[in-house]
Amino acid sequence: MTQKSVVVVDYGMGNVLSVCRAFQNQGANVALTGQAGEIAGAERLILPGVGAFGDCMKALEQRGLVEPILEFLRSERPFLGICVGMQILMDAGDEFGGYPGLGLFPGRVVQIASQSADGATRKIPHIGWTPIAPPESATDHRWAGTMFEGTPRQTPFYFVHSFTAAPLNATDVLASAYYAGAHVTAAIGRDNITGVQFHPEKSGPAGLALIERFLSL
Repeated sequence: MTQKSVVVVDYGMGNVLSVCRAFQNQGANVALTGQAGEIAGAERLILPGVGAFGDCMKALEQRGLVEPILEFLRSERPFLGICVGMQILMDAGDEFGGYPGLGLFPGRVVQIASQSADGATRKIPHIGWTPIAPPESATDHRWAGTMFEGTPRQTPFYFVHSFTAAPLNATDVLASAYYAGAHVTAAIGRDNITGVQFHPEKSGPAGLALIERFLSL
């Protein structure tokens, strides 16, 4: 079997070593790089992200990596954004004032409300294991042909975030999580592009299984 090749974008804003180890554990040949040519020419591309939306976008811009990433995305090869690496696929993010994103998915990244509809306090950030499922409006076939195919509904994954993507198009939502009375976006996707709010590299066997399916795309 031919070893699958993965490029992880190194721009100083991600939990890159654990991401690399998780993909290596599933048999991938992993290259960690901030070189534009390697990013644009990758077989599969991973964009991790930890921290604030605006800081991540600024880091990509300063390193001249926005256009190489967009060039890759136009190629229709498999792409995975993780945590803030997913959020910056949106039009904009509201964290610390508001910043433009990559604009691949219409909508904004908004703060998870600190109070539920009944006035109860909701702990922010959302940290811990939370089950995911296709959004309520989706059919049971929503995950067919995606990296989520074969994942049992309500499988828990590990989240650490205070903001959630709010896509304008319901069809862009691949998975939702229910946290303290609120639905948060767990994954978005369209064509070759997938983004996950949770950390598959920290999600044990379920996360590794998801990574393995991404490598099969």
